[in-house]
Amino acid sequence: MAAPEERDSQVAAWLKKIFGDHPIPQYEVNPRTTEILYHLSERNRVRDRDISLVIEDLKQKASEYESEAKHLQDFLMESVNFSPANLSNTGSRFLNALVDSAVALETKDTSLASFIPAVNDLTSDLFRTKSKSEEIKLELGKLGKNLTATLVLEKCLREDLKKAELHLSVERAKVDSRLQNMDFLKAKAAEFRFGIKAAEEQLSARGMDASLSHRSLVALSEKLTELKQQTIPLKKKLESYLDLMPNPSLAQVKIEEAKRELDAIEAELTKKVEMMEL
Repeated sequence: MAAPEERDSQVAAWLKKIFGDHPIPQYEVNPRTTEILYHLSERNRVRDRDISLVIEDLKQKASEYESEAKHLQDFLMESVNFSPANLSNTGSRFLNALVDSAVALETKDTSLASFIPAVNDLTSDLFRTKSKSEEIKLELGKLGKNLTATLVLEKCLREDLKKAELHLSVERAKVDSRLQNMDFLKAKAAEFRFGIKAAEEQLSARGMDASLSHRSLVALSEKLTELKQQTIPLKKKLESYLDLMPNPSLAQVKIEEAKRELDAIEAELTKKVEMMEL
């Protein structure tokens, strides 16, 4: 199999030979088009070689026929003293046409028995040549369609590749920006941690109660919210007692119990609020 460089040079030489002094039409040079043109050049080279062999064979046969004609002419002159020069113009034309036909049909003589098979063979060769020509035309048509489809596909792939490269460039810019933001946030987080640690150390040196730290205050706030949620059912329970027809002694006892329970919860809430306000 020929190397890519050898194929390129062979294709270029073949195109120059085909178009001669005319400029070679512009086409996109890629491995696919080079492959197609290389196969066409190979077919053309084989065809030219076959034609050259046929031409050489015909030249050889023509030389043989000329020798045979000269021999027959000499034989006629010697046997019957007959010369083509003695024929009329019409007879000479007929004789020349008969000789040219025999040469073209490659017959061994000018008899009818030689002409008929030669004409039949020539007709068969003509049909075979036409059939082969049609096959080559169909193959060239298929190659042309495949080449067009390949070029269209290559164009689409190039456009998709450009879009992918553009999208990749945009995404890469986003990633770089996010990395920069992440580095900035990491630096800020480290700065805040250092500031919090320094503030805690400073407050600890001043004797601040650990229960007043940010974490403790957040926990107390969550506890306060929980306690407030717990007082809601107690208040509803107290309101239900207030709606009943009072049994003075029993109602008084329940009211006092509820008030004491509510006072205890409110006292605890007040204590927690006061601690958060310090």
